[in-house]
Amino acid sequence: MRGSAPEGCPSWRAWGRRSLRPRRSFTAEFKAEIVELCRRGDRSVGQVAKDFDLTETAVRLWVSQAEVDAGERDGLTSSEREELAALRRENRRLPEDVEVLKRATAFFVKETR
Repeated sequence: MRGSAPEGCPSWRAWGRRSLRPRRSFTAEFKAEIVELCRRGDRSVGQVAKDFDLTETAVRLWVSQAEVDAGERDGLTSSEREELAALRRENRRLPEDVEVLKRATAFFVKETR
């Protein structure tokens, strides 16, 4: 049955939480090496992932992103993703800046009267 919990486990969510591994980060160089291993074709993506104790999903995403960056596939390149993330951070900060300026203006208007 799809989505059912393993025997002896009260719920799927509880099982999922126990099986999570800590989030890891990898250098761009390491990812590039993994992508190159996958592209050579000597080993499958699954085997490369297993050999380096990575999730197959992560490796597939790295390969896919490398294809986008190389222009072999449509999508946002890594630099476009970074720029988008920076713009989103700035957009979250701008309303706070506007609020500070409104308060400062109100303060100085009061002081000059």
